[in-house]
Amino acid sequence: MTLAAPRPFAARLRGVNPVWAVLLLLLLAILLLNPAFAEPQGFMNFLRRAAPLCLLAAGQVFVLTSGGFDLSQGAVVTFTVVGASMLLDNDEGATGWVILVLLAAGAGVGAVNGLVVSVLRVPSLIATLGTMIALGGVVMTWSGGAPRGYLTDGFRAFGRFMWRDVPVVGLLPAALLVLVAGGALLWWLLHATTYGRLLHAVGDNPEAARLAGVPVARVRVIAFVASALSAVVAGVLLGGFSGVSLDVGTGAELQAITAAVLGGTLLLGGRGLVGGAVGGALTLSALFTLLNLLGLPQPVREVAQGLILILAVAFAVRRRGT
Repeated sequence: MTLAAPRPFAARLRGVNPVWAVLLLLLLAILLLNPAFAEPQGFMNFLRRAAPLCLLAAGQVFVLTSGGFDLSQGAVVTFTVVGASMLLDNDEGATGWVILVLLAAGAGVGAVNGLVVSVLRVPSLIATLGTMIALGGVVMTWSGGAPRGYLTDGFRAFGRFMWRDVPVVGLLPAALLVLVAGGALLWWLLHATTYGRLLHAVGDNPEAARLAGVPVARVRVIAFVASALSAVVAGVLLGGFSGVSLDVGTGAELQAITAAVLGGTLLLGGRGLVGGAVGGALTLSALFTLLNLLGLPQPVREVAQGLILILAVAFAVRRRGT
């Protein structure tokens, strides 16, 4: 028997997702402009702010891998924040059941999206765009255009609470633990289960998957449910450190898609990377932080996001073609 020769260092390096190198460069640039970023408080605050987008991108990966899009994530985030303020009614003891109700509502939204796409054969762009508009109407009607009440301390703790005097890191945000737990669960579901293999098969060639006996409709419904649930959790975190706002989720779905594609997920379906999506979300957050440090206005941030999405898609398509 002969042992396989070890892969050359250059070959192993090519196997590393490029998004992590870009993230490292951005973090170094931030550090040069703001040396305090290297302190535990600065870096942990960065991770806390990035956690909602990381979860959104990780959930969006499931729908993208199936060959679709979920444009309703931002609306689900807004529904979560505004709905929580309405349901809590300033009652600290209601925190637990309110979060469960919001998770159930999010799962329902995802199931409806999946059924409309799979059973009625409506393109996912149209189906989730309709859901986004409908949820916006529900939020406006429910709140009367001006959310009442506030988010209780117990609810906001998920987004803004931080443990202090933690060994090694100094500070540990609760949002980071939520990200680790949620990200690990989504990674396991996509990369370590039979469902994940079926999802990749459906995204690569749905007709071939159907002929092979794959329950395509069920696989797609689960993907949309995972995306919607990630949006609910992201909404809980955003409400924790941003408070109640009717536009808290505006544009969140586009940022999630950009982060997922930047991390190596294909818009054409058939390939998804949860870890890469998290790296893409951290990269986008680092870029936005850098632009803020440079004093550039919000429109520049939107231009940068659009260009990144175009370049990331072009690179992914070229890479797939080769």
